[in-house]
Amino acid sequence: MTHHILIVEDDAAAVDFVAQGLADAGFAIEACADGSTGLVRAAEGDFDLWIFDRMLPGMDGLSMLGALREQGLRTPAIMLSALGTVDDKVGGLAAGADDYLAKPFSFAELRARIAALLRRADRAEADAKATRIVVGDLEIDLLSRTVARAGRAVPLVAREFHLLEYLARHAGEVVTRTMMLEHVWNCRFDPGSNVVDVHIGRLRRKLEEGEAPILHTVRGAGYRLAAEG
Repeated sequence: MTHHILIVEDDAAAVDFVAQGLADAGFAIEACADGSTGLVRAAEGDFDLWIFDRMLPGMDGLSMLGALREQGLRTPAIMLSALGTVDDKVGGLAAGADDYLAKPFSFAELRARIAALLRRADRAEADAKATRIVVGDLEIDLLSRTVARAGRAVPLVAREFHLLEYLARHAGEVVTRTMMLEHVWNCRFDPGSNVVDVHIGRLRRKLEEGEAPILHTVRGAGYRLAAEG
């Protein structure tokens, strides 16, 4: 996967140096030379990492980064600056930078810091996905134990949530009644009741309230959770 990096730096020679090195390393690079433009591009662009100079025309790097953080954007950011005292670094980190690199710096060090931040971001994304299951427009949050369909909250009781989670973990597959009895009700035999079908009916009504079918009956086999029939 190619990572996209935004560089906001008014020193053309520094931009060329960093951008060329990162491009050679396989990154996709976009650069701009003032804080006002950088703010707009960072807010509307899909970047994996930002590199901001601290002193910029239009808007300084600290103000730009603070404004982006206030918008709720959490893209990893490295602050570059000729101001390299401890207080300067603390100020940059307090403004929302994830790392702070004093000028002059070696490209090898910058590259290593970028790699470390991207690894951390990739792990965080993987952890988030591990606590969430998405099937089409259906989202299941396993931590908060909440469900939403096309942005609409779907209130479920505990058994319904457990049943939906099991179906979602096998999204696109046919799940038999016996499988559901074993994994949701902990029954090793079919008690001869319609408990599964009753719960499926309730779950389907809650999930498909005004939305397209997502919980499908496979005649003679079981049920399948899928965004398309």
